[in-house]
Amino acid sequence: MLIVHVFANIKPDQVEAFRAASIENAHNSVQEPGVARFDVIQQQDDPTRFVLVEVYRTSDDPARHKETAHYQKWRETVAEMMAEPRTSVKYSNVFPDEQGWD
Repeated sequence: MLIVHVFANIKPDQVEAFRAASIENAHNSVQEPGVARFDVIQQQDDPTRFVLVEVYRTSDDPARHKETAHYQKWRETVAEMMAEPRTSVKYSNVFPDEQGWD
């Protein structure tokens, strides 16, 4: 599995619009066969900061996700809502693993 954390800092007056767009994107993303999980997380002490936790089944699935209409709509919708460019970090799962240690 490939886990991607996307960090987004949103303009204060755009928080609710970003939330709505991201929830819609997540709802559609979890229906993709290559997406195992897609969480939208908002920081408690700074509601302008979000983390999208995207869990893909293979390393090819993020590229497939970026080809979907719902992702492209999200990307265009939220582009001007960002207080700064979003960043991401990729992770590999350690536990649970493919050997069934879940």
